[in-house]
Amino acid sequence: MIKVGIVGGTGYTGVELLRLLSQHPEVELTAITSRKEAGMPVSEMFPSLRGRVDLCFTTPEDAKLTECDAVFFATPHGVAMAQAKELLAAGVKILDLAADFRLKDTAEFEKWYGMPHSCPDVLAEAVYGLAEINREAIKKARVVGLAGCYPTSVQLGFAPLLSPKSTGGKKLIDLSYLISDSKSGVSGAGRKAEVGTLMAEASDNFKAYGVKGHRHHPEIRQGLSAIAGGEEVGLTFVPHLTPMIRGIHSTLYARILPEGRDVDYQALFEKFYEGEPFVDVMPAGSTPETRSVRGSNALRIAIYRPQGGDTLVILVVEDNLVKGASGQGVQCLNLMFGLPENMGLTHIALMP
Repeated sequence: MIKVGIVGGTGYTGVELLRLLSQHPEVELTAITSRKEAGMPVSEMFPSLRGRVDLCFTTPEDAKLTECDAVFFATPHGVAMAQAKELLAAGVKILDLAADFRLKDTAEFEKWYGMPHSCPDVLAEAVYGLAEINREAIKKARVVGLAGCYPTSVQLGFAPLLSPKSTGGKKLIDLSYLISDSKSGVSGAGRKAEVGTLMAEASDNFKAYGVKGHRHHPEIRQGLSAIAGGEEVGLTFVPHLTPMIRGIHSTLYARILPEGRDVDYQALFEKFYEGEPFVDVMPAGSTPETRSVRGSNALRIAIYRPQGGDTLVILVVEDNLVKGASGQGVQCLNLMFGLPENMGLTHIALMP
């Protein structure tokens, strides 16, 4: 059994980790931390876990995290890097749901997250946690910086068009002109009291935010560039808040170049994701819905070429708390410990 600890278990990604890991056949939950709630039974805060999780919240000092095989950080940015070296020295593998080990450029990290990076040496060895793209590197990793929720949908939506392996080295689309029009439910803002996510503010409302700049933008560009073999990528990314709890819907746009005009894009995507356990390329003409992935680790994609023109439209849906966060973390955990990638992640989406 893999002994797993969770640092910061009172937020949405934390309770989602508990839901998934408590049902994982090869995981033993050994510790979950919260300074504020230390001593409280987890099931008292989250009654959905009654009979499933019998742990109490503990302080990080009492959690004995160095005795774990793996530790998840479901914490604000900056926490994982403060504890990373001690855990690594004890042979513990780290999976961070925050941004500490996503951006390889420390100056870029400091610009967007407003803090210096305290362990650039650990950052240098960290692997970006997007399994469909970095599967082999994740298998050998000690530290995984899990992909953000929006970046997961955007990168997996564009990947088949950028990867030289998929395109045969051809330039199918204009890499300087990619657009992501993305929408997320309010749970993406975290479990905290904030005016913008109050029911009276978010319900029956729809708005864009972060239009001038969003911290996921450099992460997406970094990932897309890596997928494209290091080529620079131009991206316009506009996120929106929608009046729902869970889900991300990204509508992606790419301009087709002359060399890509005769390509069967439906077939291209189907071949690229053939055999992937969590990516579903839907039949031509489909329009994926966020409720079709709610509570599951699935990501669904549909491809359109309106009027047979030179604009390609890719529709992508995922559950931001599962495939966009905690489920992706469990997927990477499985890879890091040599387990079947879909172990503990075969949940069917909730309907209605």
